Amino acid sequence: MLEEMIARANSCVDGYAKELTEMADRIFDHPEIGPHEVFASGLLTDWLEAHGFAVTRGVGGLETAFRAVWKNGEGGPNLGLLCEYDALPGMGHGCGHQMQGPAILGAALAVQQAAGDRPFTLTVYGTPGEENISGKYIMIRNGCTFEELDVALMMHGGPATQTDIKCLANAAWQLTYHGKAAHAALKPEAGRSSLDAMCLAFHGMECLREHVTDDVRLHYNITDAGGTAANVVPSLTRAQVMVRANTVKAVKELMVRLEKIFQGAAMMTETEAEIRLDKVLDNKIPNLRLNDLLMKHARRLQAPNCQPPRQRTGSTDFANVMHRVPGSCIRVAFVPDGTSSHSPEFIAAGKSEAAHRAVVFGAKILADTVLELVENPEELAAIRQEFQERLAAEEK
Repeated sequence: MLEEMIARANSCVDGYAKELTEMADRIFDHPEIGPHEVFASGLLTDWLEAHGFAVTRGVGGLETAFRAVWKNGEGGPNLGLLCEYDALPGMGHGCGHQMQGPAILGAALAVQQAAGDRPFTLTVYGTPGEENISGKYIMIRNGCTFEELDVALMMHGGPATQTDIKCLANAAWQLTYHGKAAHAALKPEAGRSSLDAMCLAFHGMECLREHVTDDVRLHYNITDAGGTAANVVPSLTRAQVMVRANTVKAVKELMVRLEKIFQGAAMMTETEAEIRLDKVLDNKIPNLRLNDLLMKHARRLQAPNCQPPRQRTGSTDFANVMHRVPGSCIRVAFVPDGTSSHSPEFIAAGKSEAAHRAVVFGAKILADTVLELVENPEELAAIRQEFQERLAAEEK
């Protein structure tokens, strides 16, 4: 029965392949920075509505976020498919997000058309602004917690077909120092330099590097230097500051130390520190059983360049979802090994045949995985059990 359903699902994806890849190309040609992905969000939600999904727009306090639900009878598990569709500021689709929505739509339609008699719900979430505002973090903060899902699945393009084990947790601030402007030659004693404060804060971070574990990463960049001339004591300096570590627990401990550094720099320069926390992204809770299930279907379909999972990656707002429900993302190869995301190479391959194949493979892998979870409740139960055990160990 399951094999017949999977065959129907894969045939459905093949039948819609041209439409799905053309949709990916249209999103690629209309890059939008989150959370303002009006074109992409509209394209995806209109398509879902036309295929029988009940769509709610603007969920989680973000205009371009959405939830689309289709029920196969009453009761049963709720399987989630999540997609991103934002571009990179100043670059366009340098991370392959144009492929995600069409792949998710292809998977959703395939599941819908291949579904058997077992009851279940299929929920598609559109999550804006992963690259700049971490939209899933905002959606969760605004009450859209994803916790109605029994599992959350994603697709992403990359240099290999694989899953992930861990990622770095992350906290980010907007740090602003307000000082007092003065002529640096005629009245220097009247000035209180916001730039001096920022330099001291950065120096404090550099001193902190010696006293943290090897997994910790500290980042900073001035985003606004006040625009003053060299002979004027600047009254405003603004920067983005970030800290990463293997666990969100470690990040939260470091946040306390860093905010002391920020305030200390203000005290030394008699300036005022404005410390605005933008986000705290969790580390992933890996689900190896779910990873293996995705890769089983990837290998059976002969997806390109299947590789072992990545042991550790950067940071992602999907990790915040993975602290609430079991989750995994299948990465599908469309660029050569070693190609970095956020790169011109990703952009050059964005509308390639390899990218089109990745959309089709992603849709099939996800559809086949969802169908197996529906038809084998014991597999879903084991995945949820692993999630509970790993989450409990994380919280100790």
